[in-house]
Amino acid sequence: MLQLLPAIDLLDGKCVRLRQGNYNDSTVFSDDPVDMALRWRDEGAERLHLVDLDGAKAGRPVNQNVVRRIAEATGLPCQLGGGIRNEDNIRLTIEEAGVDRVIVGTKALREPDWFAQMCAKFPHRLALGLDARDSMVATDGWLEVSQVSVTQLAQRFVGVPLAAVIYTNIANDGMMQGIDQQTLDDFVRLAEMGLPVIASGGVTTMDDIAALKKINAEQPNLIGAIIGRAIYEGTIRVRETIEFLRS
Repeated sequence: MLQLLPAIDLLDGKCVRLRQGNYNDSTVFSDDPVDMALRWRDEGAERLHLVDLDGAKAGRPVNQNVVRRIAEATGLPCQLGGGIRNEDNIRLTIEEAGVDRVIVGTKALREPDWFAQMCAKFPHRLALGLDARDSMVATDGWLEVSQVSVTQLAQRFVGVPLAAVIYTNIANDGMMQGIDQQTLDDFVRLAEMGLPVIASGGVTTMDDIAALKKINAEQPNLIGAIIGRAIYEGTIRVRETIEFLRS
Protein backbone atom coordinates (compact mmCIF):
# COMPACT_ATOMS: atom_id res chain seq x y z
CA MET A 1 0.00 0.00 0.00
CA LEU A 2 1.14 3.55 -0.75
CA GLN A 3 1.96 5.25 2.56
CA LEU A 4 0.80 8.81 3.28
CA LEU A 5 3.37 10.99 5.07
CA PRO A 6 2.13 14.33 6.43
CA ALA A 7 4.85 16.97 6.19
CA ILE A 8 5.85 19.24 9.06
CA ASP A 9 8.30 21.93 7.98
CA LEU A 10 10.10 23.67 10.82
CA LEU A 11 11.18 27.31 10.64
CA ASP A 12 11.97 29.36 13.75
CA GLY A 13 10.36 26.58 15.82
CA LYS A 14 7.03 26.87 14.00
CA CYS A 15 5.17 24.68 11.52
CA VAL A 16 5.26 26.45 8.14
CA ARG A 17 4.96 25.80 4.42
CA LEU A 18 7.02 27.48 1.73
CA ARG A 19 6.06 28.06 -1.90
CA GLN A 20 8.65 26.58 -4.28
CA GLY A 21 11.16 26.44 -1.45
CA ASN A 22 11.17 30.24 -1.14
CA TYR A 23 12.02 31.30 2.41
CA ASN A 24 10.50 34.71 1.73
CA ASP A 25 7.13 33.16 0.84
CA SER A 26 6.15 31.15 3.91
CA THR A 27 2.86 30.54 5.69
CA VAL A 28 2.74 29.70 9.41
CA PHE A 29 0.18 26.96 10.09
CA SER A 30 0.95 26.35 13.74
CA ASP A 31 3.10 27.80 16.50
CA ASP A 32 3.30 24.30 18.04
CA PRO A 33 4.62 21.61 15.67
CA VAL A 34 4.12 18.93 18.35
CA ASP A 35 0.37 19.57 18.47
CA MET A 36 0.25 19.41 14.68
CA ALA A 37 2.14 16.11 14.68
CA LEU A 38 -0.30 14.66 17.22
CA ARG A 39 -3.21 15.73 15.00
CA TRP A 40 -1.83 13.83 12.00
CA ARG A 41 -1.12 10.78 14.16
CA ASP A 42 -4.69 10.84 15.49
CA GLU A 43 -6.00 11.00 11.93
CA GLY A 44 -4.18 7.78 11.09
CA ALA A 45 -0.73 8.77 9.85
CA GLU A 46 1.85 6.05 10.46
CA ARG A 47 4.96 8.08 9.60
CA LEU A 48 5.85 11.78 9.59
CA HIS A 49 8.06 13.71 7.20
CA LEU A 50 9.95 16.49 9.01
CA VAL A 51 12.05 19.21 7.39
CA ASP A 52 14.46 21.45 9.28
CA LEU A 53 14.26 24.54 7.05
CA ASP A 54 16.58 26.50 9.31
CA GLY A 55 19.05 23.62 9.05
CA ALA A 56 18.80 23.44 5.26
CA LYS A 57 19.72 27.11 5.05
CA ALA A 58 22.45 26.95 7.70
CA GLY A 59 24.00 23.71 6.42
CA ARG A 60 23.70 22.07 9.85
CA PRO A 61 20.84 20.71 12.01
CA VAL A 62 19.05 23.46 13.95
CA ASN A 63 15.66 22.17 15.14
CA GLN A 64 16.78 18.89 16.73
CA ASN A 65 15.03 19.61 20.04
CA VAL A 66 11.65 20.14 18.36
CA VAL A 67 12.16 17.00 16.29
CA ARG A 68 12.90 14.95 19.41
CA ARG A 69 9.74 16.27 21.09
CA ILE A 70 7.65 15.29 18.05
CA ALA A 71 9.12 11.79 17.94
CA GLU A 72 8.62 11.25 21.66
CA ALA A 73 5.10 12.70 21.79
CA THR A 74 3.71 10.83 18.79
CA GLY A 75 5.59 7.56 19.07
CA LEU A 76 5.64 7.50 15.26
CA PRO A 77 8.64 6.79 13.04
CA CYS A 78 9.85 10.09 11.63
CA GLN A 79 12.14 10.99 8.77
CA LEU A 80 14.09 14.23 8.89
CA GLY A 81 15.95 16.30 6.34
CA GLY A 82 17.63 19.69 6.33
CA GLY A 83 21.30 20.54 6.77
CA ILE A 84 22.54 17.00 7.48
CA ARG A 85 25.91 16.91 5.74
CA ASN A 86 28.35 14.81 7.76
CA GLU A 87 28.53 11.54 9.68
CA ASP A 88 28.30 13.23 13.08
CA ASN A 89 25.05 14.93 12.06
CA ILE A 90 23.64 11.61 10.86
CA ARG A 91 24.52 9.83 14.08
CA LEU A 92 23.26 12.71 16.23
CA THR A 93 19.96 12.83 14.36
CA ILE A 94 19.37 9.10 14.75
CA GLU A 95 20.55 8.75 18.33
CA GLU A 96 19.46 12.04 19.91
CA ALA A 97 16.64 13.42 17.76
CA GLY A 98 15.00 10.00 17.69
CA VAL A 99 14.25 9.72 13.97
CA ASP A 100 14.44 6.43 12.10
CA ARG A 101 15.34 7.90 8.69
CA VAL A 102 17.78 10.69 7.92
CA ILE A 103 17.43 12.51 4.59
CA VAL A 104 20.58 13.69 2.84
CA GLY A 105 20.41 15.83 -0.29
CA THR A 106 23.09 18.42 -0.98
CA LYS A 107 26.02 16.37 0.36
CA ALA A 108 24.85 13.29 -1.57
CA LEU A 109 24.92 15.29 -4.81
CA ARG A 110 28.36 16.73 -4.14
CA GLU A 111 29.93 13.56 -2.72
CA PRO A 112 27.98 10.51 -3.93
CA ASP A 113 30.76 8.10 -2.92
CA TRP A 114 30.63 9.44 0.64
CA PHE A 115 26.85 9.02 0.71
CA ALA A 116 27.12 5.42 -0.50
CA GLN A 117 29.61 4.77 2.31
CA MET A 118 27.22 6.28 4.85
CA CYS A 119 24.39 4.08 3.55
CA ALA A 120 26.61 1.05 4.12
CA LYS A 121 27.39 2.28 7.64
CA PHE A 122 23.72 3.06 8.42
CA PRO A 123 21.87 0.53 6.22
CA HIS A 124 18.25 1.41 5.42
CA ARG A 125 18.40 4.44 7.71
CA LEU A 126 19.33 7.05 5.10
CA ALA A 127 17.06 8.51 2.43
CA LEU A 128 18.32 10.33 -0.63
CA GLY A 129 16.66 13.71 -0.95
CA LEU A 130 16.27 14.36 -4.67
CA ASP A 131 14.91 17.88 -4.97
CA ALA A 132 14.52 18.98 -8.57
CA ARG A 133 13.36 21.64 -10.96
CA ASP A 134 12.69 20.49 -14.53
CA SER A 135 14.23 17.12 -13.58
CA MET A 136 17.53 18.78 -12.57
CA VAL A 137 18.75 18.38 -8.99
CA ALA A 138 18.47 21.40 -6.65
CA THR A 139 20.74 21.86 -3.64
CA ASP A 140 21.42 24.05 -0.60
CA GLY A 141 17.86 24.21 0.67
CA TRP A 142 16.61 24.58 -2.95
CA LEU A 143 18.61 27.77 -3.36
CA GLU A 144 20.75 26.40 -6.22
CA VAL A 145 19.94 24.21 -9.26
CA SER A 146 22.74 21.91 -10.45
CA GLN A 147 23.58 20.51 -13.88
CA VAL A 148 22.94 16.94 -12.70
CA SER A 149 19.69 15.23 -13.69
CA VAL A 150 17.55 13.28 -11.24
CA THR A 151 18.13 10.01 -13.06
CA GLN A 152 21.89 10.59 -13.29
CA LEU A 153 22.21 11.04 -9.55
CA ALA A 154 19.79 8.23 -8.70
CA GLN A 155 21.69 5.80 -10.93
CA ARG A 156 24.70 6.14 -8.64
CA PHE A 157 22.73 4.56 -5.80
CA VAL A 158 21.12 1.55 -7.43
CA GLY A 159 21.96 -1.43 -5.19
CA VAL A 160 22.91 0.79 -2.23
CA PRO A 161 21.02 -0.01 1.04
CA LEU A 162 18.87 3.14 0.95
CA ALA A 163 15.74 3.62 3.04
CA ALA A 164 14.12 5.62 0.23
CA VAL A 165 14.56 8.16 -2.53
CA ILE A 166 12.42 11.21 -1.79
CA TYR A 167 11.80 13.07 -5.02
CA THR A 168 10.40 16.60 -4.76
CA ASN A 169 9.63 18.78 -7.76
CA ILE A 170 10.21 22.20 -6.22
CA ALA A 171 8.46 23.95 -9.10
CA ASN A 172 5.24 22.30 -7.86
CA ASP A 173 5.93 22.31 -4.14
CA GLY A 174 3.48 24.41 -2.14
CA MET A 175 1.82 25.81 -5.27
CA MET A 176 -1.43 23.79 -4.99
CA GLN A 177 -1.40 23.10 -8.74
CA GLY A 178 -1.16 19.31 -8.76
CA ILE A 179 1.53 16.94 -10.02
CA ASP A 180 2.61 17.40 -13.63
CA GLN A 181 3.06 14.46 -16.00
CA GLN A 182 6.84 14.90 -16.23
CA THR A 183 7.14 14.42 -12.49
CA LEU A 184 4.87 11.34 -12.55
CA ASP A 185 7.08 9.93 -15.31
CA ASP A 186 10.17 10.60 -13.18
CA PHE A 187 8.61 8.68 -10.28
CA VAL A 188 8.07 5.70 -12.57
CA ARG A 189 11.62 5.84 -13.96
CA LEU A 190 13.16 5.91 -10.49
CA ALA A 191 10.94 3.06 -9.30
CA GLU A 192 11.86 1.01 -12.36
CA MET A 193 15.51 1.32 -11.33
CA GLY A 194 14.58 -0.70 -8.25
CA LEU A 195 14.76 2.30 -5.92
CA PRO A 196 12.12 2.75 -3.18
CA VAL A 197 10.55 6.08 -4.14
CA ILE A 198 8.54 8.56 -2.07
CA ALA A 199 6.68 11.20 -4.09
CA SER A 200 6.74 14.80 -2.92
CA GLY A 201 5.77 18.20 -4.25
CA GLY A 202 2.47 19.28 -5.72
CA VAL A 203 0.11 16.67 -4.27
CA THR A 204 -3.02 18.82 -4.13
CA THR A 205 -6.23 16.82 -4.70
CA MET A 206 -7.55 13.28 -4.57
CA ASP A 207 -6.91 13.10 -8.32
CA ASP A 208 -3.18 13.36 -7.54
CA ILE A 209 -3.55 10.66 -4.91
CA ALA A 210 -5.41 8.43 -7.36
CA ALA A 211 -2.65 8.89 -9.96
CA LEU A 212 -0.02 7.87 -7.43
CA LYS A 213 -2.10 4.92 -6.26
CA LYS A 214 -2.39 3.74 -9.87
CA ILE A 215 1.39 3.90 -10.32
CA ASN A 216 1.88 2.02 -7.05
CA ALA A 217 -0.42 -0.78 -8.26
CA GLU A 218 1.79 -1.25 -11.31
CA GLN A 219 5.13 -0.32 -9.74
CA PRO A 220 5.20 -1.09 -5.98
CA ASN A 221 8.60 0.58 -5.61
CA LEU A 222 6.63 3.83 -5.38
CA ILE A 223 6.14 3.37 -1.65
CA GLY A 224 4.87 6.69 -0.31
CA ALA A 225 3.57 10.21 -0.85
CA ILE A 226 4.44 13.28 1.20
CA ILE A 227 1.65 15.85 1.53
CA GLY A 228 2.12 19.34 2.92
CA ARG A 229 0.10 22.44 2.09
CA ALA A 230 -2.88 20.41 0.80
CA ILE A 231 -3.58 18.91 4.23
CA TYR A 232 -3.15 22.28 5.95
CA GLU A 233 -5.53 24.02 3.56
CA GLY A 234 -7.99 21.12 3.56
CA THR A 235 -7.99 20.07 -0.09
CA ILE A 236 -6.86 16.63 1.08
CA ARG A 237 -7.98 15.07 4.34
CA VAL A 238 -5.53 12.71 6.01
CA ARG A 239 -8.03 10.22 7.45
CA GLU A 240 -10.08 9.94 4.26
CA THR A 241 -6.98 9.64 2.09
CA ILE A 242 -5.52 6.82 4.16
CA GLU A 243 -8.84 4.97 3.94
CA PHE A 244 -8.82 5.46 0.15
CA LEU A 245 -5.26 4.11 -0.12
CA ARG A 246 -6.20 1.06 1.94
CA SER A 247 -9.32 0.31 -0.12
